Amino acid sequence: MDRADARTPLGTPLDVITIGRSSVDLYGQQIGSRLEDITSFAKSVGGCPANIAIGTARLGLRSALLSRVGDEQMGRYIREQMMREGVATDGVITDPERLSALVILSVENDKSFPLIFYRENCADMALDEGDVDPAFIQSARAVVVTGTHFSKPKPDAAQRKAIRLMKEAGGKVVFDIDYRPNLWGLAGHGEGDSRYIASDAVSNHLKTVLADCDLIVGTEEEVLIASGEADLLSALKTIRALSSGTIVLKRGPMGCIVYEGAISDDLEDGIVGKGFPIEVFNVLGAGDAFMSGFLRGWLGGEPLATAATWANACGAFAVSRLLCSPEIPTFEELQYFLKHGSTYHALRKDEAINHVHWATTRRHEIPSMMTFAIDHRVQLEDLAQKVGADVAKVRVFKELAVKAAAKVAGGRSGYGMLLDEKFGREAMFEFARHNFDWLGRPVELPGSRPLRFEFSQDIGSQLAEWPVDHCIKCLCFYRPDDPADLKAEQQAKLRTLFEAARKVGRELLIEIIAGKHGKLDDNTIPQALEELYALGIKPDWWKLEPQASAAAWKKIEAVIEKNDPWCRGVVLLGLEAPHDELEAAFAATASTPIVKGFAVGRTLFMDAAENWLSGRTSDEAAITDMADRFEKLTKAWLASRNKQAA
Repeated sequence: MDRADARTPLGTPLDVITIGRSSVDLYGQQIGSRLEDITSFAKSVGGCPANIAIGTARLGLRSALLSRVGDEQMGRYIREQMMREGVATDGVITDPERLSALVILSVENDKSFPLIFYRENCADMALDEGDVDPAFIQSARAVVVTGTHFSKPKPDAAQRKAIRLMKEAGGKVVFDIDYRPNLWGLAGHGEGDSRYIASDAVSNHLKTVLADCDLIVGTEEEVLIASGEADLLSALKTIRALSSGTIVLKRGPMGCIVYEGAISDDLEDGIVGKGFPIEVFNVLGAGDAFMSGFLRGWLGGEPLATAATWANACGAFAVSRLLCSPEIPTFEELQYFLKHGSTYHALRKDEAINHVHWATTRRHEIPSMMTFAIDHRVQLEDLAQKVGADVAKVRVFKELAVKAAAKVAGGRSGYGMLLDEKFGREAMFEFARHNFDWLGRPVELPGSRPLRFEFSQDIGSQLAEWPVDHCIKCLCFYRPDDPADLKAEQQAKLRTLFEAARKVGRELLIEIIAGKHGKLDDNTIPQALEELYALGIKPDWWKLEPQASAAAWKKIEAVIEKNDPWCRGVVLLGLEAPHDELEAAFAATASTPIVKGFAVGRTLFMDAAENWLSGRTSDEAAITDMADRFEKLTKAWLASRNKQAA
């Protein structure tokens, strides 16, 4: 299931609203380094309530966030990422006077995580009672209030208003104690990773919240601060004296204990949720993942033991990975882990689980893709030379192609392009000005067999510079009956590319052309895909040439479904075929759902390119020519799909 399937339409009743911190996390990518020595950072949405909103959405709940963000790029990023994750943003308020909060962290070792909070007069701490809309709160079954937002008068009042409204509506109040001593002014700026400083003032303040809570969740240190006691048993009994709610004690790798009734003298006398012993990579965010898993079970009506198991598993995922919200599993991933387990002590190294995580957390759905391909280099260089034109003009022509494609797309979904780095840099800038769904960029050296990358064989370092939503495209002339040494070399190159794509978080399209170096039969491409899947290569897309029969397409679909049911699909390539042949190819795949679109180039642009490079036509004429051809092709594609649907 693509996560977008669970997105909450505006006005849909909510399961949970989380209230409080929303920030941008910048986590150092050099592991085992002091924060002073970090040179690059990974960015994600952070803050306990924001993380829980994302986590619960990934796990299938209808969630929303109530917070403030700045009127700047980081604030817009938080809002946009929430929307991508399926979190309702009705309660995300833009504050024109304050900046969004930032958090900077490094992983120094498995016990030290230097952390700096940049929260001086930040947007989310300006949340006040006026931001709490009664209708919004009462549209949900539960609210999650968090400890940090009780530390200042205005956000404290906002959370208490939300509690009151939720109680009046008969819903549930969840308290994540979320204790950060330096956010209460008890530790210095450089002590953001401090977990516990006793404070009577903080304890007395938090105790006033407990009576209204139906679920109270905290670590051992957080239970101590919420109660004001010095030992765990006394702390639990004090909380129970103030609240009849369910208490969940988080114990890290030891799992958790859930207490429903009276607290006995035996600390273990509760519902014990067993932990999942794993390597500690970064503890930040593990509690938010835990809460997400527990809420998925608790609000879903599961037994508390099940909720605890899900919570512990989600926490294990987070603690084994670098970031916070991006590392929380989807429900599909969680169930996969609980069913299959893992032989890896470091879950982030489990390739099977990582693939489920990757495939179920993609940025957005692309159910259909009509692609104008103009990533051609050699063909346009040869054409420029043939007509005596300056090869530099190819760059300008590619900008015209983008304008032609944009004219056809008209801002509608389902349209994309293939553009290259060699001649397409300016065209990519033009592409970014339009509302396309998808951009693919080639990395292969044109015509290479065995496969070579175009600019450098160190492909990973190149990909790190790409925008996150640009898809890697790689053409490989591959046949199952190739000589063994050629196959081995090409397979190794594709495996290297796949690993690099996953490492830098970019989608991958692999284009296989087998017909150029031998005859195609019904088994050629199915066998080729089977061989690549056997190596663990699981691209997001395949780009394949038209097949000779419907049987071949059925076999291709079966291979993909068996090896990677999360594959986005197949796009058809054109190979300079005339329009009538392409239309026939579209019709031949209409009953094959795995074929999601096409990527056609020379059929669309070659005539226009020759006329324009020769100086025989104007920019507008070239745009019109290409747009007319692309429009005709998209209509043929849509007609073939509409006919099948009917």
